[in-house]
Amino acid sequence: MKLTVLGCYGGYPHNGIGTSSYLITSGEFHLLLDCGSGALLALEKQLSPLQLNAVLLTHYHHDHTADLGVLQYEWQLAPGAKAEPILPIYGHTADPLNFGSLTWPNSTVGRAYNPAETLKLGPLSIDFIPTHHPVPAYAPRITETATGASLAFTADTAAFSGLTDWARHADVLLADTNFYADHQGTAWHLTSTQAGELAQQAQVKRLLLTHLPQTGDLNQLATEAQSAAGSAIPVEVVKPQAIYEI
Repeated sequence: MKLTVLGCYGGYPHNGIGTSSYLITSGEFHLLLDCGSGALLALEKQLSPLQLNAVLLTHYHHDHTADLGVLQYEWQLAPGAKAEPILPIYGHTADPLNFGSLTWPNSTVGRAYNPAETLKLGPLSIDFIPTHHPVPAYAPRITETATGASLAFTADTAAFSGLTDWARHADVLLADTNFYADHQGTAWHLTSTQAGELAQQAQVKRLLLTHLPQTGDLNQLATEAQSAAGSAIPVEVVKPQAIYEI
């Protein structure tokens, strides 16, 4: 299984880099995980969007869905062979209005996932945990059925104890790390220290920091997370177009 980073900033794009969006590849199966601002242009550097097999949305905040409408237009208008005649877009139904927008006639179809059940998508199995965020959001843990390789993506969340068991022994923890260690006040995202502590407590094999802040020194973000995670767990700030083997 491979993880390709398409966009990695939180809130809004910065320095030519988009917001949360990732390509998960297992064999010939291609899953788009969130579809933030700039996702399509970044995806086109890897493969035609028409070769996607499915899209999975963690929640409906714009920095995770901004390119979804134009993806639907591309499926409607662009010539060329498609991996799927109608592209399935998986989302939760806790927000019926946004879920309803996932269906675009003859192009895409919204499909509901039940966060309490395992979702089977081709060669992948996906389990969810509800996160702590101002809107309903669900963190997916994606397992490649054939190999058992696992990616735990926190989606957007404040720190809470349930994340530890959910992420336990994951090969890669992809963590929403929107704040430096000295952040004060309300935090609906993890700080660098909290991301590192989660990695250490869950005993994951690798920690990747994403949903990044647009200001400050990202090397400092990584250093703070590494200090909390301990030296045994490699920590890295993700980069656009970087491909990680899982």
